[in-house]
Amino acid sequence: MTVFEIIITCLLAILLIMFFYYVPFLLWVSAIVSGVHISLVQLFLMRIRKVPPRKIVDCMIEAHKAGLVDVKRDGLEAHYLAGGHIERVVHALVSANKANIDLSFQMATAIDLAGRDVFEAVQMSVNPKVIDTPPVTAVAKDGIQLIARARVTVRANIKQLVGGAGEDTILARVGEGIVSSIGSSESHKQVLENPDSISKLVLKKGLDAGTAFEILSIDIADIDVGKNIGAQLQMDQAEADKNIAQAKAEERRAMAVALEQEMKAKAQEARAHVVEAEAQVPQAMADAFRAGNLGIMDYYKMKNIEADTAMRDAIAKPATTKPLTKKK
Repeated sequence: MTVFEIIITCLLAILLIMFFYYVPFLLWVSAIVSGVHISLVQLFLMRIRKVPPRKIVDCMIEAHKAGLVDVKRDGLEAHYLAGGHIERVVHALVSANKANIDLSFQMATAIDLAGRDVFEAVQMSVNPKVIDTPPVTAVAKDGIQLIARARVTVRANIKQLVGGAGEDTILARVGEGIVSSIGSSESHKQVLENPDSISKLVLKKGLDAGTAFEILSIDIADIDVGKNIGAQLQMDQAEADKNIAQAKAEERRAMAVALEQEMKAKAQEARAHVVEAEAQVPQAMADAFRAGNLGIMDYYKMKNIEADTAMRDAIAKPATTKPLTKKK
């Protein structure tokens, strides 16, 4: 074989491979055998539009075998080009059809483009899912803290999957309902005796409104007794009252000390005036002698009065005696 023949053979092989790539003849035969009517031209155009023909044909064969008449080639291509998962959508439609769930192709593609797993949603509609809530802490009216854990059984609501809230909203609402139910109880003993009263009260509130799920049941799995919050609050209040009273007492003591210092200062000032006045008495008596306003007999009478007053003071004061000590 010459070099020219080898080149021609390689070119023919390449052209043949490209032909079967762009015109998937075997895939077309598989579709025709499965009962799916699609032309080779459409398969060729899928390659041009960068749509994988294998995925489209496989989904059409699955839908045809399941009896789904609303699954068309154009819809599958459009959903794939929009970034959707066509295999997941077809699986969900087949499961919904077998479970007698009303789910159209348009709704399934909308759910898929919304970012939700439509196949998992259909499975959850058939087989409900159990969600365990985190520990929820609440306080009854008697001040006792209770820690509750619940199990929420939910079923997917197909019609609310687009725009509906998710599991986090369900958990938040259930936790809020448990806190409200325990908080309205007169005693923590009532909650421990009838834990089902919590689930009944929470279910009546319609917590699944506006969500992508339907709450089937709420079961209280466990309730633990926590701290005595009421007593702790009373202790904290008593401690705060004591600190306030101590602060007020310290304020009154400081005011009393300041008043005492002020009175001492005034007393010292008064004594200073008295001493100053007493110092002026001899000078005044001398001036009175010179002016003739005070006689010698008046002076002696004043001295006698002073002596008599000193004697009375001495008699009035008790005598201090030294204690007798025995001699050894």
